[in-house]
Amino acid sequence: MTTAIYPGTFDPIHNGHIDIATRAAKLFDHLIVAVYERPGKSILFSVEERLEMARKAFEHYSNISVESYATLTVDFARSKKASVIVRGLRVISDFELEFQMALINKKLAPDIEFLCLMTSQEYAFLSSSIVKEVAALGGCVDSMVPPHVREALQRKFKELGRDKITIISLRD
Repeated sequence: MTTAIYPGTFDPIHNGHIDIATRAAKLFDHLIVAVYERPGKSILFSVEERLEMARKAFEHYSNISVESYATLTVDFARSKKASVIVRGLRVISDFELEFQMALINKKLAPDIEFLCLMTSQEYAFLSSSIVKEVAALGGCVDSMVPPHVREALQRKFKELGRDKITIISLRD
């Protein structure tokens, strides 16, 4: 059985993430959507909230599970006996970061492969930062996220208030 992980912060999970995960799930026996607990960037949702949103997004996929981790990605992969790390590429600028990550992961774990899937064209513009900014300013995100994520965004921004929101546009 081949297991792969798809790591990210998923803050929040959006249709581009879901596209990559569901396509990867067709290639492997088991795909773990790995929610990183300690990103080096400002996040909106707690790890528990991110896990809940991701689990709901994949509840109808029998070979996709969702877990959190706070270690090196390759260490998490090894702990799950995963032989592949999956990442998504949207635009040319993603390639440089993903290439660098692939090289360091290969250095740390030569036994784990790194696979990049090109995003589907309709999601090439989409990032969690864009979703958060559009939602924070009251824009429609219906075509960007599942309904439960849209509702979570609305609740979070109502709870925080618009003036308390800091959006940092990093690759996500």
